[in-house]
Amino acid sequence: MAKRLTPEIKERIYYLRRRGFSLNEIKAKIPVGYGTIFRYIQGVQILPKYRKWWFGKRGGSRKRKKIAEYEAEKRAHKLIKVLSVKERTIFHCALYWAEGGKRDFNFTNTDPEMIKIFVDGLENIFGIPKSNFRVSIRIYEDLDKQKCLTYWAKIVGIAPENFVNIDVLKGKKSGKLAYGMCRVRIRKGGNMLKYMAALRKRMIETYLSP
Repeated sequence: MAKRLTPEIKERIYYLRRRGFSLNEIKAKIPVGYGTIFRYIQGVQILPKYRKWWFGKRGGSRKRKKIAEYEAEKRAHKLIKVLSVKERTIFHCALYWAEGGKRDFNFTNTDPEMIKIFVDGLENIFGIPKSNFRVSIRIYEDLDKQKCLTYWAKIVGIAPENFVNIDVLKGKKSGKLAYGMCRVRIRKGGNMLKYMAALRKRMIETYLSP
C-alpha cells in the first residue's frame, strides 16, 4: 500500500510543481518515491510567470538526451569496428537463440533488419544458397497482400513468386504491423538446428566457465 502523505507534504509538492520544478527536482527536496510525486503532480498547472523557465528546462533535457546518445554512439564505435567471421557467427547464434524455432530450423520476425541479418548469415557465414530458402509471410486481413510481399521480397533478396506461402490471419494490425511477419526456413534444416544448439551450448559453457 502506498504511503499516505501529510497535507503539508502534498502542498509542498503542489507548490514546487506550480513553480516549474521537475519530478527529479521535487524528489531531491522531498524524500518520497517517484511514483508518489508523479501521481500528485498530474494536472498541476505551471504558473504563467514560471512557464518560460519550465519550457527552457525541457529544451535542456532534449539537449542532454542528444549528448548522451552521441556519447553512447562514440563508445559503441570504439568497441565495435569490424566483426570477424567468428564474431558474426556468435552474433547469428545469439539471434537464433532468442528468436528462432526450437523444434525445427526457422526464424520468424517483424523486424526487417533482424530478418536481413539472419538471411545474410545463412548465405555468407554458413554458405546456404538462397535456392534452399523457404520463405513465407504472415499478415492480417487489413494489410495489402502484394505490398507486404514486395516489401519482404526486397528484404530477403528473393523474387516474390518464390515465396512458398502467404498466411492471412483474421484481425486488424495495420497500425502495429505494417508489413506483417516474415518466416525464413531452409530445406533440410535439421543439421543447422543441431549446429545452432551446439554453438549455443558451447557459448554458455565458455561464458559461465570460471
